Amino acid sequence: MGTVDCDKEEQMSELVARTGRHQQRYEDGCRLVAGCIPFRYRSFSESGGVESEKVVEVLMINSNSGPGLLFPKGGWENDETVEEAARREAMEEAGVKGDILGCLGYYNFKSKTLQDEYSPEGLCRAAMFALFVKEELQSWPEKATRQRRWLTIPEALYNCRHPWMHLALEEGFIKWLANWSPNADNENNKH
Repeated sequence: MGTVDCDKEEQMSELVARTGRHQQRYEDGCRLVAGCIPFRYRSFSESGGVESEKVVEVLMINSNSGPGLLFPKGGWENDETVEEAARREAMEEAGVKGDILGCLGYYNFKSKTLQDEYSPEGLCRAAMFALFVKEELQSWPEKATRQRRWLTIPEALYNCRHPWMHLALEEGFIKWLANWSPNADNENNKH
């Protein structure tokens, strides 16, 4: 599977109504998914002294279907933009709110649990974003089934359950982060 450039977002706008409660988006037999890599800066001091270094931490959640950790993601519905879907999934699954600061790419994967009449092979295409966390909620929709963990990037790479999410972190987020400045205007950091 692999990644597709973020500039192809307009090609993902075809709508196919899903039967049932949710109105999921599909394109070319793929279920369209939106997700994010939530992140924050934490001050870290090795010697316990006054000088500290800011360390990037990413937020991961447990999987409901096995070992390993995941980034929040889920179906992109007809009545929302892909960015709105990514923010919604972060709030529902991980209980965090924040700002979408950059597109990390599109990642194709296959899911046995997401097979349906529109995607019998379980093919999915996930748009992944960097989400700067501004608020951690004490209560959120999936709190009863999800545990969240803040990890350093090396810890997250080690614990990541799915290869496509590992790729999104390693080739998407890390490269994006190297070019992003937390002090710059957010409008200049969306590319």
